[in-house]
Amino acid sequence: MPQLEVDGAALTYDDEGPREGDGVPLVFVHGWTANRHRWDHQFEYFAGQRRVVRLDLRGHGESTGAGVRTVEELAKDVLALLDHLEIDRRVLIGHSMGGMIAQSITLDHPDRVERLVLVDSISRMTYSWARGLLMGVSTLLPFKVFVAANIQRAFAPGFPREEIRTYTAASEATPKEVVMTLYGAMRAFDVLDRLGAIQAPTLIVHGYHDIQLPLNQMLRMARGIPDALVRIIDAGHELPVEKPAELTATLDAFLADRV
Repeated sequence: MPQLEVDGAALTYDDEGPREGDGVPLVFVHGWTANRHRWDHQFEYFAGQRRVVRLDLRGHGESTGAGVRTVEELAKDVLALLDHLEIDRRVLIGHSMGGMIAQSITLDHPDRVERLVLVDSISRMTYSWARGLLMGVSTLLPFKVFVAANIQRAFAPGFPREEIRTYTAASEATPKEVVMTLYGAMRAFDVLDRLGAIQAPTLIVHGYHDIQLPLNQMLRMARGIPDALVRIIDAGHELPVEKPAELTATLDAFLADRV
């Protein structure tokens, strides 16, 4: 796989699909402790129609590096890759923390985003004092227990346990420094009051059973984006792999202006 050196990190990425055509490139950004293969179904489908790009974020998957402290710093990595690939305008598609990265890029570089897709993401984490205390205490658990607890609860009831174990193992392979630092970065991320500046047509897709980033917090985000379309799917937080075909069809309809 090709890699790009960016500020002490080697970012692994895929860049496939036809360079000529009507559609601007699609750029897929995965979430916390995941990797670019979360998008396998969507990537393979759209690569037959237009240029598609996905990457392993710094410290995730097959990418190396650490040191980032904020979502905005991760966004700079993504922009560096897109500049390297000479992609000026794109459709940004982000899952969970990847959706936070996509929001950050859209707000800071609105002229470079044609459309925005946010999958199981929010603009500000909100929780009660008790929930905040519980989240803080959870970071004191042994590392693998902390990661496993977060990944297992991300899936809707009934999702195959063997598949969950596979995703959990991949997340546990993410360096501890990266996992814990970005856990704090997500909790600190807050662009809710800036959402009115997003002018790109936006699709928000969310799992009905998402308890990681609850539905009510997503709806608060949706109300802040002027041109937002919301679709709810019967899944948990890991929509790209829980309901891959349904998510792909929803993206396809949005890109074709059928919804």
